[in-house]
Amino acid sequence: MKYPNIRAGTFLARPNRFVAQVEVEGNLQVCHVKNTGRCRELLVPGCRVYLVDSHNPVRKTRFDLVAVEKEGPAGPLLINMDSQAPNRVFGEWAAAGGLGFVPTLLRPEMTYGNSRIDYYWEFLNGGEKTSDSTRGFVEVKGVTLEEDRIARFPDAPTLRGVKHLEALVAARQAGYGAAVCFVVQMEGMRWMEPNDATHPDFGEALRWAARAGVEVIALECGVTPDTLRILRPIPVKL
Repeated sequence: MKYPNIRAGTFLARPNRFVAQVEVEGNLQVCHVKNTGRCRELLVPGCRVYLVDSHNPVRKTRFDLVAVEKEGPAGPLLINMDSQAPNRVFGEWAAAGGLGFVPTLLRPEMTYGNSRIDYYWEFLNGGEKTSDSTRGFVEVKGVTLEEDRIARFPDAPTLRGVKHLEALVAARQAGYGAAVCFVVQMEGMRWMEPNDATHPDFGEALRWAARAGVEVIALECGVTPDTLRILRPIPVKL
């Protein structure tokens, strides 16, 4: 995926979870933050951020904040923090055959039980569905938390995330394919793992789901200020 009209700026403050104050070419701009998570380890005063210029005069905020440079021992790490981007790049990747086949149907936002799952897919052999395993659900989670080149999820407790895992297990038990895909919105990670220190219940739910047959995938992305694309799978340590 590609962003148009990218501008660089310097992050100053985040008055609330929806907006940030950013200096752009010497001017103070109030920008929409495309991630309502805490992101405290990312949005540090003085850090370099990247914004999409909407060129829309009727918007309350002209810019969307989509990426940030995080300082580390090896230099700055560019992280895409747009919470809408993981679903989009996963959809592009899956439609192109990333799952090992080109789906006959790839439908976003499908309800199963009491949960809305990010994607439902079908793969028909010769135009006919041959078994329940030729259809399934994938829940996509974006990962922006990095520590010592290890990607971790979540960065805050997520009861909704646990509920999604429960729905995937139910779907798997009903004969569907089921997977949770962690889209790691940065490059150069050694592996991905659940963040048990922040939300141990999610970690336990993820390990339970894996034992129940839910596939756990982590996909590392290549990131530039104006692009995000899936590069490769990375190991998952449960």
